[in-house]
Amino acid sequence: MKITIRLDDDLLQQAKERAARTGRTVSSVIEDALREFLLQRNKWGQAKPIRLARGGVGGLQPGVDLDRTAELLDLMEGWG
Repeated sequence: MKITIRLDDDLLQQAKERAARTGRTVSSVIEDALREFLLQRNKWGQAKPIRLARGGVGGLQPGVDLDRTAELLDLMEGWG
């Protein structure tokens, strides 16, 4: 299936470099990274559920624009 996603320039460059080093496509590198993320195990060996905010709880913080990834990364780095 084809989709369009937006990636940070540095992240895409790293994916391209990994693909070149391993003789794979960028798509396969991204697929593997997504699979690994989705299959991460907790300490009991169970797949971690993906939690979605519901009923007005959670969601975007004021001033966060998902289309401005550089600013989003700056915000996320400040949360650590």
